[in-house]
Amino acid sequence: MSALTQHLLTRIAQDGPLKISDYMAECLLHPQHGYYITRDPLGQAGDFTTAPEISQMFGELLGLALAQSWLDQGSPAPFTLAELGPGRGTLMADLLRATRGVPGFHDAMQLYLVEASPPLRAAQAELLAGYAPQWLDRVDALPEAPLFLVANEFFDALPIRQFIRAGDLWSERRIAAEGDSLQPGLTPPAPEPALDHRLADTKDGDLVELCPAAGAIAGQIGARIAQHGGTALVADYGDWRSQGDTLQALRNHDHADPFETPGEADLTAHVDFEEIATGAAPATHSLLTTQGVFLERLGITARAQALAKALSGDALSSHIAAHRRLTHPEEMGTLFKILALFPRGQRPPPGLEPLPTTKPV
Repeated sequence: MSALTQHLLTRIAQDGPLKISDYMAECLLHPQHGYYITRDPLGQAGDFTTAPEISQMFGELLGLALAQSWLDQGSPAPFTLAELGPGRGTLMADLLRATRGVPGFHDAMQLYLVEASPPLRAAQAELLAGYAPQWLDRVDALPEAPLFLVANEFFDALPIRQFIRAGDLWSERRIAAEGDSLQPGLTPPAPEPALDHRLADTKDGDLVELCPAAGAIAGQIGARIAQHGGTALVADYGDWRSQGDTLQALRNHDHADPFETPGEADLTAHVDFEEIATGAAPATHSLLTTQGVFLERLGITARAQALAKALSGDALSSHIAAHRRLTHPEEMGTLFKILALFPRGQRPPPGLEPLPTTKPV
């Protein structure tokens, strides 16, 4: 039995069955045994691969979109350039390389990285050493200043709660002990005011997920953007509103049982972008757009063709496969979505559309 499993069983014996959110937080961020605390999870030797690790084009295009938004808002200086959950720093390195030619952008920026993992902080420090990054543990510690921010596959790792509808009440999914193993169960049905709005689009037996941290973090970002200006680009998998059980575990690039090896697999859930958009008020948001459409609007195919001219053989084949993986509907192109947060009265960054004027913001 692993040390984290024993810790969870002891906690359940003392406090009763755990919320899914508490279980996720322990598995991912326990100070000694948490998944993100103890390893570099990325790449072939890890458990999953993110878009920046697939191709430099992803970070380049997000960077140029963010820089254009900075120009559109009058090139504020100084400003905060931030990334939430920067992985190894690959996206930020590509973003910074792509924006070197934007007049004044690098001179005005102050780079902040919100990262909990010591191994990943070390990788970021090595890759981004020339840009004097500063690390933060929490989003609410970001400076009160114009904020231009990227968050790629950050919100999917935030802890969720799960509820199953029973009439006008909800049973919450909890994790209980069964001998030396962990098993999900349900609480008795009870009112859940945070889900009153979901009674209109669900039926008995439907499972709905809530991510309280997503709205809170979006609120911290939105408050800075509304007051000081800026833009946030959120890229993740999910949809406008959550429906169904999306909790998943990844280990060795394959799906695993979320409750079998706590702390040894990555735990994520599909992002409810409505929670982010609502939480970010008084900042406004763009229309939710699929990643493939967003990248094509920004010119990823032309960029891919330009890079391909210097490639041949296996390198060219890998490059073509990377372009497909990022954009094709059967790969990441449809599952992953892009949402921008920006001040009211401003236009969204390139590649994204504003909300229709006939709809409430």
